[in-house]
Amino acid sequence: MKKAIFLLFLFVGIATQAQDKKTTEKPQIAETACGECQFGMKGKSCDLAVRIDGKAYFVDGTTIDEHGDAHAKDGFCNTIRKASVTGKVENGRFKATSFTLLKEK
Repeated sequence: MKKAIFLLFLFVGIATQAQDKKTTEKPQIAETACGECQFGMKGKSCDLAVRIDGKAYFVDGTTIDEHGDAHAKDGFCNTIRKASVTGKVENGRFKATSFTLLKEK
């Protein structure tokens, strides 16, 4: 019985970790903007975020300032843009291995 309970807890722990570590090996198109200004996320200042499958994550691996003036008319604080991204969700943040802002149509 103890062994069965241990295995159950082990399985639940692994399943929880798998949900938190969503990996995007192939580039996918994600919405991107300032997490605080456009996605309503809690934070201390303007920070880059992506929205994947309807959930917003702050981004590590690139910054809001690496993609132009965030407060310009077409900047991340004023509009939601699209980017081609790869990376993984880890500890509630998106760890970007690539981040390419797409041109607006």
